[in-house]
Amino acid sequence: MYRFLLSRQWVILTLIALVLIPVMIELGFWQFHRHERRVAQNQLIEDNLKAAPVPVTELTSPGHTVPRGDYWRRVTATGTFDTGHEVVVRRRTNADDRIGVLVLTPLVLRDGRVVLVNRGWVPAAADQKSFPEVPPAPGGEVTVTGRLKADETTGASGIKDLSGLPPRQVMLINSEQQAESIGRDVLGGYLEQTAPAPAGDTPELIPEPDHDSIGAHMAYAVQWWLFAAGVPVGWVVLVRREKRDREEAARTPGADGGEGDGDGGSAGGSGGGSRGGDEREPAAHLPA
Repeated sequence: MYRFLLSRQWVILTLIALVLIPVMIELGFWQFHRHERRVAQNQLIEDNLKAAPVPVTELTSPGHTVPRGDYWRRVTATGTFDTGHEVVVRRRTNADDRIGVLVLTPLVLRDGRVVLVNRGWVPAAADQKSFPEVPPAPGGEVTVTGRLKADETTGASGIKDLSGLPPRQVMLINSEQQAESIGRDVLGGYLEQTAPAPAGDTPELIPEPDHDSIGAHMAYAVQWWLFAAGVPVGWVVLVRREKRDREEAARTPGADGGEGDGDGGSAGGSGGGSRGGDEREPAAHLPA
């Protein structure tokens, strides 16, 4: 009855179904774990943004790698901006997805150490080799409040660190690279400025990170699991349909053949009887 399942076509179809089920289940868990990470990150951002600001030197030091638990922590730093070592970070977007640069200015603390401050976004120069117009940093001693971020690397950001760039232009915000250029001890990571607000609203301050949206990862996970459940159901439906079609095909030719044989037999019998009668009649009139 189900011997057709041993055919090459059905063996291949069954093997494909057996492979798809665990693959789809795994894809569902992959999306589910992405959902969990997004929820955890949103909670981390919310908690760190609500926390009272602390001096940046309490959370980082020269050569220190900022742990993920301290990302977006509100910190303060008091010092004097060193505009002579100011650089711009190429190919960055603002809140409206316009491409420009970030203004990265060292802030020299009272103890002589330096923390990098991302003062915000400005449009890039028309000529990419030229240094863009950057509003001057405040003079004198200033207290900056911002969000602590980790050093950028190619591995973490996906941004290629190009060489041979024009002077005072970089691709990544990295404290170790800037320490070599500045010649001072630079605190690990950098500060993303939120206050004071710049005069004339430029540079544009970096907006607060999104920590409300959870994306569609959970919906994708459920979809993959439904697909996985649908594979065996679809396989059973196809098997039953194939069995039904084969049974109907087996019945139809047998029924036609039987009716054809019966008709032929009747026609042959009638014809034979008529011919037999015709042959005997002339024989009766032959002379003795």
